[in-house]
Amino acid sequence: MLPDLRQAPVGCPGGYGGDPVACEDWDVCMVADPTSPRGECLKTGPAKAVRIRFTSSADNVGDGPLLLFGRRDSADEPTMRVRQALQSGVDGPIPDGFASAQRATTAFTYYEPAQSHEHWHLMGFERFQLRTPAGDAVTADRTNGFCLGDRHPSHDVGRLPHTPEAGTGAGKVADLLHDNTCGHRSPEALDVVEGISVGAGDGRGYDADFQWLDITHVPSGTYDLVQTVNPDRALLEKDYGNNSSSVSISIEWQDDAGPIQASPRVEFRRACPGRSRCS
Repeated sequence: MLPDLRQAPVGCPGGYGGDPVACEDWDVCMVADPTSPRGECLKTGPAKAVRIRFTSSADNVGDGPLLLFGRRDSADEPTMRVRQALQSGVDGPIPDGFASAQRATTAFTYYEPAQSHEHWHLMGFERFQLRTPAGDAVTADRTNGFCLGDRHPSHDVGRLPHTPEAGTGAGKVADLLHDNTCGHRSPEALDVVEGISVGAGDGRGYDADFQWLDITHVPSGTYDLVQTVNPDRALLEKDYGNNSSSVSISIEWQDDAGPIQASPRVEFRRACPGRSRCS
């Protein structure tokens, strides 16, 4: 019983409902400190950097939960290795810990100390890129990690055949993942749980740390802003075909000489759910 991670288009809030025109949770932000993970947006220049900030959202619409256990042997180790637990059959058992989880992965967790996080992130869970219409990346995020849990219901949860029921193995996993905090303020932890139940999703708001792409040196033009969940396929899924979604945007600088006095004009053109090319 495998999970199936579905990536919503850029800017879609939790529980994406199918209308990409309604995905408006994004903005353009001038910042004074390019090294700040978030940074206060400046209304006027001069600025040192310009970012596109956006909400991201991914759902599990598969047959079984995405359930991951992280573990390290000592607090001296900076990361935890990760194993994926898989449900055996519709009503079959689900491993309840690292030792019994069936599948080793190349994924790992890292404690993110930034103020709006302070918990263990599953690293590389999503990738954000700005690409040319030909598919060439012009800017990308830093390695993005997420604390995974059941944050919102999928908009089509009622049509999914394997949503968890109370008292079952999948129901107990859903209880575990509901508002999962991933070892919040516990940098000393040796074990952590990450995951998303069937019919649930996880997202991050556009005002969170690192939820942006730097476009300071991106020339005027038309681009695809692409989000991909499980980009390296480190996690086993039923279907990888819906892991990317994109939006087409235009960027127009008013004056690209000297200090940044005003942000560029960024316009949404269209969204392409389930596709990595849009422009």
